[in-house]
Amino acid sequence: MAETIEFVTQPREQRGSHQVRKLRKKGLVPAVVYGHKEATEAIALSTEDLTKAIRHGARVVDLKTNGTLQKVLIREIQWDYLGKELLHVDFARIAADERVVVTVPLEIRGTAPGVSAGGMLDQPLHALSVECLAISLPDSIRVNVNELQVGGVIHVRDLVLPEGVKAMVDPDAVVVQVKLAEAEPEAAAAAEAASAEPEVIGRKATEEGEAE
Repeated sequence: MAETIEFVTQPREQRGSHQVRKLRKKGLVPAVVYGHKEATEAIALSTEDLTKAIRHGARVVDLKTNGTLQKVLIREIQWDYLGKELLHVDFARIAADERVVVTVPLEIRGTAPGVSAGGMLDQPLHALSVECLAISLPDSIRVNVNELQVGGVIHVRDLVLPEGVKAMVDPDAVVVQVKLAEAEPEAAAAAEAASAEPEVIGRKATEEGEAE
């Protein structure tokens, strides 16, 4: 679990695209804070600082607005179409002892012996929905493949989760497996075509002409 980061924010009194453009020129990103049966707040904070935190996996942060500190979960992020510029963020208020459901990335660790033996590593699941305390949210969940042979499979139920973290998906779901590499369909088709005798165009007409 990463250390919680604190951001100093400022309230947004005005809404609309014109106001948003002015904020972005100042290096600020618009955001909202909601939840816990309190009024929704419109705020703005440093785009650069928040982008860095998000890129480093921050999920729970502290927001300080007009001297008031509140702990929040980064619930929804809006990027530009290139995925580079941060456009808007939704923050959900949380309590330190509150359990939340979030999606955490799965991190493959090690080298599968089955791959060295000619197999192919297949990872159908790249992230896991989990429930845990907001202050104990893991940055990622590691998946050790050092003992995975050809035909071997790691299911969700096989994962070693941090204490207090509960998986919220089918325990039989496949996380990663090593499968036998299959021949490419195109290569097989090409080989079959090469082995067949090509048809000689015009042979029938020539033979018919000779018969006459």
